[in-house]
Amino acid sequence: MGQKINPLGFRLGITQNHRSYWFAKPKKYSKIFEEDKKIRNCIELYVQKHIKNSSNYGGIARIEIQRKTDLIQVEIYTGFPALLVESRGQGIEQLKLNVQNILSSGDRRLRMTLIEIAKPYGEPNILAEYIALQLESRVAFRRTMKKKSH
Repeated sequence: MGQKINPLGFRLGITQNHRSYWFAKPKKYSKIFEEDKKIRNCIELYVQKHIKNSSNYGGIARIEIQRKTDLIQVEIYTGFPALLVESRGQGIEQLKLNVQNILSSGDRRLRMTLIEIAKPYGEPNILAEYIALQLESRVAFRRTMKKKSH
């Protein structure tokens, strides 16, 4: 019987990178892992609540988290960073406040950076979310597939 392997773990270091960069002692590992999960969920919910609609789409390709002793650096890879920034950077500041409220200890600094992807519809996550959004808004599936296949 064949052994099953996680596709992400199989590709790490070859075609894909890690989603988090940090080191923790075994006793603290699960707590930090849960914090990373909460940070990702908070960012995704913020985007889903404030940005997503059929005409104004803000897809996130991936979220990378780097931890140092007193700094948590979150890099958000998106195809459309202007949608997250909004007017005078208030969107990213609100998102930063939401994430800081989730974190357990307040003595660490949080730095968020938005990184624009050159070809957003070349990223599978963004493309899949866009197609799902179009289908939910009852756009003909042939039109959606033709539009994004170019």
